Amino acid sequence: MRAIIIGAGRGSRLMPTTAETPKCFAEVQGKRILDWTLEAFRENGVEQITFIGGYRIEVVQGEYPEFQFRHNTDWQNNNIMESLFYASDLMDEPFMCCYSDILFTKNIVRDLLSSEADISLAVDSEWLVRYEQRTEHPSDDAEKVTVANGQVTRVHRAIPEQGAYGEYIGLAKFSAAGAAALLEHYQERRQEFAGQPFREAKVFEKSYLIHLLQDMIEVGHKMVHVDTPGGYIEVDTQQDFEYARELWTSRHLNK
Repeated sequence: MRAIIIGAGRGSRLMPTTAETPKCFAEVQGKRILDWTLEAFRENGVEQITFIGGYRIEVVQGEYPEFQFRHNTDWQNNNIMESLFYASDLMDEPFMCCYSDILFTKNIVRDLLSSEADISLAVDSEWLVRYEQRTEHPSDDAEKVTVANGQVTRVHRAIPEQGAYGEYIGLAKFSAAGAAALLEHYQERRQEFAGQPFREAKVFEKSYLIHLLQDMIEVGHKMVHVDTPGGYIEVDTQQDFEYARELWTSRHLNK
């Protein structure tokens, strides 16, 4: 199983922490976010790591020479979805992918690996706990999901709090068939919408991955949710950074 880590952006909301290094180098409980990610993967036997870099990619290359790298050279003008497909050549087999600015546990990786679905999304089912004092990144910016009978029925920021089952944490697993479906759908939509608005994005290239996932759901692709009840923190702002440094190991790591 291969893991693809999407880490091309600068993370300007985490300045000054990201002034000289990528966001995933921010240290939580004595380790970089990236090292927590590697630990969760490697403890489940996921050893093939591909890092999609952009901002200060050379720093990651210098510190992690064992990675495969894909260079998003246009990272300032695109977004997470487009960044992921810089590794499209690796999508001919099952893979996991994740954002680079998230903390998650080995247990959710284990549970995703156990899923037999073609597309499995990791969902924090206790997501609102983190938003009680998260004023710099309010819940209307969360990548929320609705579900029914084990399937994700919608993934969208506009889902109201009271209607959301949980928050997609930015970690997903694709079987070989799921990877092929993802790549085919992306290529079709890119041919149709390149340089034009796509869903909520002003241009296709600025789309988020959830835009593509929701588009796939609407044409009939099935996605299951695999839950982690709180074992996740996004580090998007300095407020998140302080929260993670204080509470990651005590509140979340045993989930």
